[in-house]
Amino acid sequence: MFKKILIANRGEIACRLIKTAKKMGIPTVAVYSDADKDALHVKMADEAIHIGPAPSNQSYIVIDKILDAIKQSGADAVHPGYGFLSENPVFAEKLAEIGVTFIGPPANAIHAMGDKITSKKLAAEAGVSTVPGHMGLIETADEALKIASSIGYPVMIKASAGGGGKGMRIAWSDAEVREGFQAAKNEARNSFGDDRIFIEKFVTQPRHIEIQILGDKHGNIIYLGERECSIQRRNQKVVEEAPSPFIDDETRRAMGEQAVALSRAVGYYSAGTVEFIVDGDRNFYFLEMNTRLQVEHPVTELITGIDLVEQMIRVAAGEKLALTQDQVKLNGWAIESRLYAEDPYRNFLPSIGRLNRYRPPLETESSDGSIIRNDTGVYEGGEISMYYDPMVAKLCTWGKDRKTAIDAMSRALDNFELEGIGHNLPFLSAVMENPRFRKGTITTAFIDEEFPDGFHGVHPDEDDLKKLAAAAAFIHHILQNRASQISGQLHVKTPLLADEHVVSIGETNLSIKTAQHGSALAIKFEDGNSLPVSSDWRPGKTHALFNIDGETLGIKVDNLGNALRLRWKAADLKVNIRSPRIAELAKLMPIKLPPDTSKMLLCPMPGVVTAVLVSEGDQVEAGQALATVEAMKMENTLRAEKGGVVKRVAAAAGQSLAVDELILEFE
Repeated sequence: MFKKILIANRGEIACRLIKTAKKMGIPTVAVYSDADKDALHVKMADEAIHIGPAPSNQSYIVIDKILDAIKQSGADAVHPGYGFLSENPVFAEKLAEIGVTFIGPPANAIHAMGDKITSKKLAAEAGVSTVPGHMGLIETADEALKIASSIGYPVMIKASAGGGGKGMRIAWSDAEVREGFQAAKNEARNSFGDDRIFIEKFVTQPRHIEIQILGDKHGNIIYLGERECSIQRRNQKVVEEAPSPFIDDETRRAMGEQAVALSRAVGYYSAGTVEFIVDGDRNFYFLEMNTRLQVEHPVTELITGIDLVEQMIRVAAGEKLALTQDQVKLNGWAIESRLYAEDPYRNFLPSIGRLNRYRPPLETESSDGSIIRNDTGVYEGGEISMYYDPMVAKLCTWGKDRKTAIDAMSRALDNFELEGIGHNLPFLSAVMENPRFRKGTITTAFIDEEFPDGFHGVHPDEDDLKKLAAAAAFIHHILQNRASQISGQLHVKTPLLADEHVVSIGETNLSIKTAQHGSALAIKFEDGNSLPVSSDWRPGKTHALFNIDGETLGIKVDNLGNALRLRWKAADLKVNIRSPRIAELAKLMPIKLPPDTSKMLLCPMPGVVTAVLVSEGDQVEAGQALATVEAMKMENTLRAEKGGVVKRVAAAAGQSLAVDELILEFE
């Protein structure tokens, strides 16, 4: 076994790798950039080595710097995680030259499968079903137009060296091919240093389903079931699960056997994933093979009981697989939610900043047997940088069946506290509560179809509004009692201790009466229904469990002074509790209007302007591209919401901007 493993990565995956190495008794070495000197993976490793400035192209993906860190540390093996150098065959070859083991597949397999064009040809030769498309490289937008027209719209424009949703665009017209071709090339060049592009048919009503494979250096290869990865946004996976609610045993076996056949054809060993696109009739087509550990590997670990990282280490050390295909059993159901530093209320644009509060739910087993797992690379007080992927954590749950796993995830999201940055917790909660998701009738178009106008939060139904009103009344009752005990107060019933209130949530006003019953409070509504409430909430607590009529709700609470902010599931609500008279007067108060920014193009996120596409005096049309901004390795195109004339250009290419900083002003 290895004496010391260097982790050539950062963030949550570096922490994940270190955990298994520690379990196996193997010391670890972390590498870090300027931006990561205080990162969690640096704190967890046995030793850490600085490798350069914050940008990854000056640190984490510079092979010579990693090789120097290996020399300094004396590590005899390297695990690359995913991203960065994980699928770089040159890196694997360089390690072999200096006698250091690469914990991953052989360089020739990385090379063959890392190029999407070559991999599709090899897949076809191995008898794997493939998507129709143009397998040659495409040099110009004009050439892309001809190819797209011959294949037939819609088409997928993809970077040959791409991955993680980067360098990928769907085009439904000639105009979208032109724009998508150049954007995909730019993204691919910036992310991978390789701007080669190809085009294939985009399968409608598709599901993204992948097979996890595991092989050793002795020719043994097995598959560990499938993962459903269809909940995607901008071609980036958001929610994954294992197994798939759509795949039957026959299809699973066929996909698994084809994945093994492809792996065998390239002499594969270690962990890897073969990705397929599956249509509504369960016809499946090869997309690509990821010659590395996948982001979503925990769901496979949860349903198989196999530590994939441990297996990768053992295989790299020359050990045979400890199990055969017949011994692989799928047990229960697992869900993974990717928690991203992005603002769902601003079209999911990246967010950076300090984590003022980071308190994930406890990794434990619940009374229904469900399990919570949270893979993360951050901590309270740490910072989310603009230089790297926006992932904060991967929250996973396991249950005996799909419903149990989803219910456990819904509760876990309610109990996850995160403050200081924009994040997608409320959106993930909305997905968990979505009826279509719960039925399992999903495709890769799920988010676009269920949230066509973006995500704007969820307003609770009448029953849930009453539950939140009851929670707010309980909090208000605690605050009333506390205020009444201040020295000098008259110990008589005053309006401060009134038991009649109006709870206002948005446009909804609920008249209630409260009555104390021991440690619980009874909340009676105008319709005669009553909800008993008890809770562990006390002043200052930002999260509490409320038992409301026998149901336990995890609610995030912020005391705004004259109001409460309550967050539960996908709802984020301001709640006022007033006396009936003050509630009447509140209806007469004018509503403060937001400032008019309709004639401005503001930067929607912190980032770098990569291009300004118009000049002062230009006439623009609705939908026209005005500027591009890059943040967290993604290029974002900003478009005109309506026609107009450019009055002033306030930003230039190369300029770093903060959120809501002015880019353009219109007449």
